[in-house]
Amino acid sequence: MRVFERGWLSSNNILFVDDDTAALVDSGYVTHAPQTLALLQHALQGRALDLLVNTHLHSDHCGGNALLQQTYDCSTLIPVADMPAVAAWDEEALTYAATGQQCAPFRFDGSIADGDQLRLGGLDWQVLAAPGHDPHSMILYCPQEGILISADALWENGFGVIFPELEGESGFAEQAAILQTISELDVRLVIPGHGAPFSDVQGALQRARQRLDYLSADPQRNARNALKVLLAFILLDTQQLHLDQALLQFNSSRLMRSAARQLAMPAQELLQQIAAELVRAGVARLEDGLLLNNR
Repeated sequence: MRVFERGWLSSNNILFVDDDTAALVDSGYVTHAPQTLALLQHALQGRALDLLVNTHLHSDHCGGNALLQQTYDCSTLIPVADMPAVAAWDEEALTYAATGQQCAPFRFDGSIADGDQLRLGGLDWQVLAAPGHDPHSMILYCPQEGILISADALWENGFGVIFPELEGESGFAEQAAILQTISELDVRLVIPGHGAPFSDVQGALQRARQRLDYLSADPQRNARNALKVLLAFILLDTQQLHLDQALLQFNSSRLMRSAARQLAMPAQELLQQIAAELVRAGVARLEDGLLLNNR
């Protein structure tokens, strides 16, 4: 097993190679697809990629799918609940249009569902449903080695945005439940969707629960955080964004509009506040109405 730790625009990729199969879990963002392919080609040393598995279908976890399929004709497994949307290539259902992100169309050959078992790297991995951040997300757990591939359900310092809550659907309760599930597993190492692998599992769970308590106490906090994350992601992708363009994005992306409605503020005023918060956090700088990436 080899982990390619990526920046926040692309999810981490986990490569498994054994005598029978070379498999990759998650493929990063579409902008980084050539880099993902180069990393794989270097690691595989001429061997083909046989299997691609997606923990969930947010664009930063599956944006490299199309190029990898084109290069290797690899079999691809996606969460079972996403099969209809991928088959129809429904960018609204898949949240790409809703978040202002992009993903090259790809196919799937099968699915993963809660309770399934995968053989990766000569080890057996349990597939566990992990709704919260994404209602269809899965995580992978290897009891033999105590390793958890947690996607965006648990990071060293938090977890992914709880998107369902932006549109009046339940997400906080599901996030609490998956944190409880993880706490009941015998995990010694977590490979998160973003950031370095870590072994202080109890510490991460405590921080995640505190974060969840903070967000769920006032849903406007989750909405504001979502807008910051979505704007920062677009900025990572484009490197610079004029505030006028950002305002158009606020008004055209469904999830951004939903978050703004929860905050009950005029979009332009809200954008100015979110941009200022990104600048104060050192994520961006603002020059003559142009927001520039600082990462």
